[in-house]
Amino acid sequence: MSINKILRKIYFTVSFTLLSGCETVVMSPSGDIAAQQANLLVWATGLMLIIVVPVIFFILLFAWRYRAGNEEAVYEPDWDHSTSLELLIWAAPLAIVIALGALTWVSTHKLDPYRPLDRIAENRPIPEGVETMIVEVVAMDWKWLFFYPEYGIAVVNQLAAPVDRPIKFKITSTTMMNSFFIPALAGQIYAMGGMETKLHAVINEPGIYDGFSANYSGKGFNGMRFKFIGMPEDNFEEWLTKVKADGKTLSRSVYKELAKPSEYNPVQYYNAVEPELYESILNRCVEPGTPCMKDWMSPHEGNHNLPASASIKSEDSHDH
Repeated sequence: MSINKILRKIYFTVSFTLLSGCETVVMSPSGDIAAQQANLLVWATGLMLIIVVPVIFFILLFAWRYRAGNEEAVYEPDWDHSTSLELLIWAAPLAIVIALGALTWVSTHKLDPYRPLDRIAENRPIPEGVETMIVEVVAMDWKWLFFYPEYGIAVVNQLAAPVDRPIKFKITSTTMMNSFFIPALAGQIYAMGGMETKLHAVINEPGIYDGFSANYSGKGFNGMRFKFIGMPEDNFEEWLTKVKADGKTLSRSVYKELAKPSEYNPVQYYNAVEPELYESILNRCVEPGTPCMKDWMSPHEGNHNLPASASIKSEDSHDH
């Protein structure tokens, strides 16, 4: 058993005892990215406790030893300096800060959500021939829409993926800012209208996991939840077959009805998706005749056909 797993078990045991009423999925994840993030929390907490525990101990010890009733304690009202104590007081925290800084800097780059995966688990590189699966995510009011461009399908409020296959999420929003979060899989990342964020992750254990928005977005926010299903490849193929058999076509007109605010939406399957629908959502040009953001935000590409007001917007957007 690796040192990371041992430390995580100790951390989990102590945390479970102190926080027995809380869920602990963040510290017992089922995906490699989330597992590395949990390890980072454990190491960061451990490094800080190197200072915190002795400080608390000595505060209690000094308060007891130099209490008013202890006549054996030495009283030195003129004492004001100790070089050895000063070195200890400053050197130990400085060393911890340096260690935490180095750990955080390395982990921040290694766990960058935009960075493609180089492994599916500890000591397990990505097998040859395994392609990254792309999932396009749209945060809506108040539901989640998932596109699978590789398979030509879309699903509302349900997400599935094969175990040990890298996933690249491309994430946007229709209106308000939301936060895409599957604690067992990876950390949260924001979904913003007219912008696209990315997240690379992998699920290593079959199961059904909770997914939700971690950013308040209005009255229907509490019902903005979905299930993420990790499954073996054969079961994933069966799931795809079910979606294609039970689903209907997601055209632009169907999407416009779906985009209307609604709460606690059931799972919906779409076995065909109108081409470029996700790109139209991202670029805010679902309505026919609406200029796409990618066109009027690029002053050197096709702006000569747009009205003057659109060109002005393009220059302002480009500057920001």
